[in-house]
Amino acid sequence: MPLFPTAERKAPDYSMEWAIGGTVAGVDEAGRGPLAGPVVAAAVILDPANIPPGINDSKKLTRRRREALFTAITDGAVVAHGIADVAEIDRLNILQATMLAMGRAVAGLTVMPAMVLVDGNRCPDLAIPARAVIRGDAMSLSIAAASIIAKVTRDRIMAELARRYPDYGWERNAGYGTAEHRAALNLVGISPHHRKSFAPVRKLETQDSALSN
Repeated sequence: MPLFPTAERKAPDYSMEWAIGGTVAGVDEAGRGPLAGPVVAAAVILDPANIPPGINDSKKLTRRRREALFTAITDGAVVAHGIADVAEIDRLNILQATMLAMGRAVAGLTVMPAMVLVDGNRCPDLAIPARAVIRGDAMSLSIAAASIIAKVTRDRIMAELARRYPDYGWERNAGYGTAEHRAALNLVGISPHHRKSFAPVRKLETQDSALSN
């Protein structure tokens, strides 16, 4: 399917969904870039008669606003999420793991959409029609809603992992390669939840292996 063209908008709206007609699911992911933790995708089918106000690209919202919208979206929409864990990321690569998580999110929906709108420039392999939308979280309310669900879900996972592995500051950096996180990696070493296929972690693992030989 052809990609929707990009456009500059002040905020996402529902015009793309109305143009498609039928039931539309938006799909987005969170966590492609971090050095640790899973990649999480979400699929959301909004009720056009009950769309919470203020939905936007999750990156443009404060944590408090994302949490509030997470509750409002899950209360009024059909929502599912999918996860690809660190082992899958390292085995498949982050792109294919992201596609896997997106497919799992769509498969988890309790309502089968007529069309899936996916943020980005490619779609996972689905049994139903799908279209990639570049900068979709800035254009489609359904995709923006999915970005919020994915982001909050992943942040909660990382906060829980931080309780078990408190040295890395994951409750603050969500596994991204911040100075704090990298310093802890050098001091404490690699945890079971680090992505060994990512260069900074792979480099440290190689150094540790060399020292032990």
